[in-house]
Parts: sequence; C-alpha cells; structure tokens
Amino acid sequence: MKPESRSVLLVTATAALAALAAVGVTLLLFPDAVAATTPATAPAPAPEALSWGFVGAALATGLSTLGAGIAVGKLGAAAVGALAEKPELFGRLLMLVGLAEGIAIYGLIVSILILNRLA
Repeated sequence: MKPESRSVLLVTATAALAALAAVGVTLLLFPDAVAATTPATAPAPAPEALSWGFVGAALATGLSTLGAGIAVGKLGAAAVGALAEKPELFGRLLMLVGLAEGIAIYGLIVSILILNRLA
C-alpha cells in the first residue's frame, strides 16, 4: 500500500471514530437521551444535557469535516497527478473523492440525530 493511501485511510478512519466518539460520550453522559418518550409527555431536558448535546453535535460535525477535508486534500492531489498520466481514470478517482467527502456527510447526519434527541 502506498504511503499516500495509508494516510488517507488513517484520516478517514480517525474522522469516523471521532464522530462515533462524540455520540458515545453524549450517550454515556446522558443515557436518558435514548429513552423512547412521546413529545407530549417528554420532560424538558436539563440545561446541562443541552450544553453537552450541543458539544457532541459540534464535535461530530467539526471533526468529521476536518478529517474529510484532509482526506480530500491528499486524495485530490494524488488524483490530479494520476489524471495527468491516465485521463481514463477520471471516473474511478471521482468515486474515491466522493467517498472521502461522504465522511463529512456522516458527521452531519450524526449531529442532526443528536440535535433531534435534544428537541
């Protein structure tokens, strides 16, 4: 495996783990956030729970976006070099860049799920 591929894989895995860690920390600190309650009977969350939920959502979005940006930067530079040599690789390289960008979307979805639990 090339060193560039290894670093992109490491950054992608780190971003995914950071998003999962943000969810895990939120759920460990506030296990009642997972309880199934109806909106009509749900008690208002404590201000402390709201603040930690916002921190978890911010970490999920921020760290996954940071990891995706690093991955796209490294992968994009390698893709431009590969396209200069073999233009027929465009579709494959576009798919790889899209996969790296998907990490940011996963972090955004996780933060939306956290914020829905707080509402």
